[in-house]
Amino acid sequence: MATLREAELGRWREYLSLLARLQVEPELRTRIDLSGVVQQTLLDVWQARDRFPRDADERGAWLRTVLANNLTDELRKLRSDKRDITRERSLEAALEASSGRVAALLEDGHSTPSSHAIRAEQAFELARALSRLPPDQRTAVELHHLQGASLEEVGRLMGRKLEATAGLIFRGLRTLRRTMGPALKPE
Repeated sequence: MATLREAELGRWREYLSLLARLQVEPELRTRIDLSGVVQQTLLDVWQARDRFPRDADERGAWLRTVLANNLTDELRKLRSDKRDITRERSLEAALEASSGRVAALLEDGHSTPSSHAIRAEQAFELARALSRLPPDQRTAVELHHLQGASLEEVGRLMGRKLEATAGLIFRGLRTLRRTMGPALKPE
């Protein structure tokens, strides 16, 4: 097993925050402390650091599973209903799919170990860049490009007109492209 260092956990914070935001409907985000869920995930991982996988893909899968469990706990508390194992499994699958959409937004390279490492680093960079966008731009870009919502759906969810929604996405992507350069896939 690889040695887990605090610095590496810090690198995962923004990425896990991005994945958590992608799984919680905008209406529920004000009722769930997503930063607390991410912090709990990092604490859980730190406490189990002796089992930290060596392979980068396995690390990501492991962290997403811990995040899914913690998000499920928070959503269960919110809904105060009985445990639904199918919902828990679907949340894990949704986190995996979100991770795939993040990777798809990045330039696609070859499938070599070094290209996997580069894409993982780009995913961290994307999460950092998204966290620095104004909240409305970040939400619009995440809903449209990372959750696959149509422009109309994004506008409805955000309570904005179509033109305003398109402007938020355009400005957000322009800023991301300036920040990330060629790592971000062109439209």
